[in-house]
Amino acid sequence: MKKRVLVAMSGGVDSSVSGWLLKEQGYECIGATMRLHESALHDDVSDAASVADKLGIPFHVLDFRKEFSELVKDDFAAVYARGDTPNPCIQCNRHLKFGKLLEAAEELGCDCIATGHYARIAQLPSGRWALRKGAEAARDQSYFLSLLTQKQLSKVLFPLADVPKAEVRRIAEEQGFVSARKRDSQDICFVPDGDYVGFLEEYTRQTYDPGPVYHTDGRLLGQHRGAIRYTLGQRKGLGVSAGEPVYVCGKSMAENTVYVGPEKELFRSALIADEFVWGAIPGIDAPLRCKARVRYRHAEQPAVAEALEDGRVKITFAEPQRAITAGQAVALYDEDTVLGGGMITKVLENA
Repeated sequence: MKKRVLVAMSGGVDSSVSGWLLKEQGYECIGATMRLHESALHDDVSDAASVADKLGIPFHVLDFRKEFSELVKDDFAAVYARGDTPNPCIQCNRHLKFGKLLEAAEELGCDCIATGHYARIAQLPSGRWALRKGAEAARDQSYFLSLLTQKQLSKVLFPLADVPKAEVRRIAEEQGFVSARKRDSQDICFVPDGDYVGFLEEYTRQTYDPGPVYHTDGRLLGQHRGAIRYTLGQRKGLGVSAGEPVYVCGKSMAENTVYVGPEKELFRSALIADEFVWGAIPGIDAPLRCKARVRYRHAEQPAVAEALEDGRVKITFAEPQRAITAGQAVALYDEDTVLGGGMITKVLENA
């Protein structure tokens, strides 16, 4: 007997075709859309319901606004407040899409959940579940899923693992799904206009004062418009002149100060990651040679991982990397297999 699957349906083309593929494979499917925030578009829910109706499957709208606010939005604001750069998609995956949604699936009598992510899952001879890159390199989303636990991986299906995006679009057109020509989401879902500072001002009821911009050589170059507006590695929109190209190299939220300098000062060789979750391997008791990625568009680089106390992991790169940023995730790889992932809490000065 095929499993009963709760299909996460966002109203987009990927989740729509995921549901269709599972139906074709004989799974018993139930569709569900998570309502995560007040600005969630009615059209998305309507489009997901339309696809579920075409598939002939039950459909539910799950209200997770409270949980999303507590687990994702609060974290987003807190990370920015301490001067780091958050990754809300990773937090949402950990806590909502593969957390609360999995709980809902169990309540609905489902064996597992399915999403439209481009990644693969395999069970290894050791019995552990391994997350692997999606077949289409340009679409691979394993980085965003690198903190999923063994339980979560054991309860998830990724129907698009080996399906090219062009084929996904073709299937959606052929089936007459309203999502067939829908654009892929590019922005943070709860900040659709990209104005994250405006969101933070409204959400936290705080304003962000101007302050000094210093060159790393000690020169005062001008004023910023609120330190929270600036991210590590940023070059455009600094509003200062230094006689050379300069980039944001650091900031002090306590002193409301932004520091800029030449690009070479952005490079660091090591980091500390917390909340680390091991994937294909249960952990390490000796330095591990691997490759590591510190942001989504970052090509994995040779590194050595070392276990520290309290579950933290130190990762040292063979060559310094540009703009390693606290608040982002780091994912460790062996070829196409994710060994584990954690949240970057500290970037270490070069020796």
